[in-house]
Amino acid sequence: MADPSTKAPDPMDVALGAAVRIRRRTIGISQEALAEQCGVSFQQIQKYENGANRISFSRLVQIARALQCRVVDLMDVLDGPDRETTGDLDLLTRMRTPGALELLAAYEQMAPEARTSLVSLLRAVTNQVAEAHAKARQLA
Repeated sequence: MADPSTKAPDPMDVALGAAVRIRRRTIGISQEALAEQCGVSFQQIQKYENGANRISFSRLVQIARALQCRVVDLMDVLDGPDRETTGDLDLLTRMRTPGALELLAAYEQMAPEARTSLVSLLRAVTNQVAEAHAKARQLA
């Protein structure tokens, strides 16, 4: 039997936590403020947002009220056809990358031409990095 302390979080818990984090950050409240409204520690909110701890339904209702949304708004990503849900889970996982939300906020403020240039630059940089890794693997 696997040690529960080393078990990876369930992808659904991670996705729900990411949805909570995105909503919280979108409306501009801190983990501390959310925790206070829900009667838990900010560390508990961190664990919910990381998917490390599962959110009970009653706590989810509290969180939704504090985030001024409906429970279904937070769970929407979990309720869809498998292919669509997988894509949404992948997106929410990527949004947990440090700096992703800030990058997206800055990207939204850019002019369309600047967005195109930035995406081209990022593709070029990531292609160069991938090529360098591939060459390193060949030499190893």
